Amino acid sequence: MALRRTLGLAARPYSQGAAKDRLTEDFLDALRAVVGSANVSTATVVREQHGHDESMHRCLPPDAVVWPQNVEQASLLATACYSRGVPIIPFGTGTGLEGGVSAVQGGVCFNLTRMDQISALNMEDFTVAVEPGVTRKALNSFLRDSGLWFPVDPGADASLCGMAATGASGTNAVRYGTMRHNVLNLQVVLPDGRVLHTAGQNRRPRKSAAGYQLTGLFVGSEGTLGLITQATLRLHGIPEATAAATCAFPSVQAAVDSTVQVLQAGIPIARIEFLDEVMMVACNRYSGLSYPELPTLFLEFHGSEQSVEEQVQATGEIAQLNGGSEFLWAREQEARNQLWNARHNAWYAALALRPGKKGYSTDVCVPISRLPGILVETKQDLLASRLTGPIVGHVGDGNFHCLLIFDPENPDESERVKEFAMRLARRALAMDGTCTGEHGVGLGKRQLLQEEVGEVALSTMRQIKATLDPKNLMNPGKVL
Repeated sequence: MALRRTLGLAARPYSQGAAKDRLTEDFLDALRAVVGSANVSTATVVREQHGHDESMHRCLPPDAVVWPQNVEQASLLATACYSRGVPIIPFGTGTGLEGGVSAVQGGVCFNLTRMDQISALNMEDFTVAVEPGVTRKALNSFLRDSGLWFPVDPGADASLCGMAATGASGTNAVRYGTMRHNVLNLQVVLPDGRVLHTAGQNRRPRKSAAGYQLTGLFVGSEGTLGLITQATLRLHGIPEATAAATCAFPSVQAAVDSTVQVLQAGIPIARIEFLDEVMMVACNRYSGLSYPELPTLFLEFHGSEQSVEEQVQATGEIAQLNGGSEFLWAREQEARNQLWNARHNAWYAALALRPGKKGYSTDVCVPISRLPGILVETKQDLLASRLTGPIVGHVGDGNFHCLLIFDPENPDESERVKEFAMRLARRALAMDGTCTGEHGVGLGKRQLLQEEVGEVALSTMRQIKATLDPKNLMNPGKVL
């Protein structure tokens, strides 16, 4: 209960008895008739597995879990739930960080991982269609011999449709964009079972000015408007040359100043990630590395051999002007994989600093010009708050995370985490930024969303939600 109070989690605003009344044996039989008995479960352990993600929000299990195998089954299941007023909660890999899969009003969890087809690969057009069971690593493995790849890479090996639902990002976003820039079309099962193609069925133009941008509406909607059952994605050519390196700096200010100057110089860097000295200690221990334990930039350059050489030279000159070290190179594929695996495992490395404790990740994003100021202030706030909070971030986008490791059984420490996270979010808002760059609103940032966008924008969102989901059955209690 202490943790629930600490992170401001909503209680389940419904009667357990009422939920059980909805989940009658006749209703469960109707679900089984669609997907078969093996693909419907009410077992406690299964429900609990689907009642939480990797966030600190407490487990709120659904009343049943179903596994549709295709869009037709997902549509029929949604129709059954809609007709009985049963909430629908989408579930992919369960790697979210904002409680997006918590069944705050009970209902039926749709585990979409058995829909795992990759289709409509068009190498000449740089597009592919994927179902929710396809993860980013699985897609890139499938594309290995095609000369193409999909660059959006959150830390987890997440479902690509789930990444669309949360508006995910990653280390390559500074060069290749976020999910918002790389989704061309979506197939969505609406709450009442109708199937929507947001850009028209089978359409995949690189741009369109036809009507409202429905694809953009569903990207980042966090499962509150419908079930994403297929995403048509933009692919990219594998660069001719790739070079990766790390560069250590004497201070946070120097590292972040270098980042801003690299971007201002127009250098088309592919990745520029910041890790503070605490994060470097954690990564060295967890991943068996021996990098200098100083504020550090992880860098990667893509292009032709000549252009990569020019990018490296220009970036190196900027780094040296800010007191940066010589680049430590990871030239071979294996060495580059080791470098970026360490970065992607930062969350688990941070947790290992205090074994047995829990973690909470902040997710603010600010305009690039405000980045040095907010990072320096945040480091000072961490020290004053007496918190363990290594910092890591996609600083090329102005987005960074404090990975707050704490004891949820310690009320004082839990309260300090809550207060720090709120101060940081409001500091970002005061600097014309956002409370969430890539994790989403979920359960915990609904008040901050109102402060960020204002009442008119929030009421507009509510009107959209009410139009598409008049019974408020799609992932209720999230975002709004």
